[in-house]
Amino acid sequence: MTLARPAGSLVGLDRFPSPADFSDSPYAQALRQPVLLGLFLPIQAGGWSASTLPRTTDWRWPYNRDLVLKAESLGFDLVFALSQWLPKGGYGGVFDGHALDSFQTTAALAGITERIVLVSTIHVLYGPLHPLHLAKWGATLDHISGGRWGINVVTGHRAVEHEAFGWDRIEHDRRYELTAEFLEVLQRLWVDDEPFSYQGDSSWKLKNAFVTPKPNYGRPLLVNATGSDAGIAFAARYSDIVFITSPGASHFAGAIEVLPAHAARVKQAACDVGREVRTLLNPMVISRETERETRDYYDAIVAHQDFRTPEGLQTLNSDAHAWRGRVGIDPPSRRAIGGNIEVVGTPEQVVEQFVALKRAGIDGLQLSFFDFKPDLEFFGDRILPLMKQAGLRF
Repeated sequence: MTLARPAGSLVGLDRFPSPADFSDSPYAQALRQPVLLGLFLPIQAGGWSASTLPRTTDWRWPYNRDLVLKAESLGFDLVFALSQWLPKGGYGGVFDGHALDSFQTTAALAGITERIVLVSTIHVLYGPLHPLHLAKWGATLDHISGGRWGINVVTGHRAVEHEAFGWDRIEHDRRYELTAEFLEVLQRLWVDDEPFSYQGDSSWKLKNAFVTPKPNYGRPLLVNATGSDAGIAFAARYSDIVFITSPGASHFAGAIEVLPAHAARVKQAACDVGREVRTLLNPMVISRETERETRDYYDAIVAHQDFRTPEGLQTLNSDAHAWRGRVGIDPPSRRAIGGNIEVVGTPEQVVEQFVALKRAGIDGLQLSFFDFKPDLEFFGDRILPLMKQAGLRF
């Protein structure tokens, strides 16, 4: 799909620099690592796993604050979480709908962290949110954090969420056209030194709009998750990081077969418009010292599968494309584990799989765990040192 350039006085892509273009930006410094390392925060009830096996994982602020501080102490590069606007009861079962807002959570983290990059997941088409609002809020957070803030741009794929804001769900590809217009207006507000007026083919209009302070490094980091043709075309033009998933199976052996071609396709799309993007993948890491202990942990999670959430997170009439390849491939028990793909094994085996992902064209790992606090501790103690030995981290 070719994204139509919206009407009005918007300018070309070369007008909007990426934070990667500034050698002293936090994102550029993170890119010096062989593999980006992120944490996918569990700010929603149930985390990522439809299992009732007892665990510490908690959606509340103190728990997630502590996770971020631990991740920063371990040298993680970035953190973000999902954003959802679900009806009462959520998806059911452990996914009961309790959740913090991603934007406000990362804003709160800006004042208590020092190095880690904070990414807010934001549905830019809900509300409708005005670009001038987000330009001011984003520039403020960029200022507070010293250039460590970014947006995970979401167009919205569940009908119930659009309807909660009083709208019918916008057609899939049209959402990306509108989001492209939103981002071009947003970026112009961040870079222009003079007031900006605009009227395009959407409902967003501006007259002599101006935003200060300006972001530290051209603009904040831009991320989006996608697997569709329209989404990849959008990411190629606007994103710094593209959050992908396996277009096939979620078990490692199946995923590693299809990920090289998928990652190459995403990167080539950006290259075709004169840009460079990094790919980010979300592995669910399940690891213990021995193979037997790891298998026992995995089996216990599955044995406690919560059947009150039969379809997991991809329910409520979603038209997302990224997960379509899982239909008929993943077993129902897979929903008890969660994550884009499974990385299961001893610390040594986990790092071997991470090496294989890097060779497959994956530039970053946005990690999830079943029991976040103890599993993150184990990762820091046992897996991270082996990643450094393998040349994946400095």
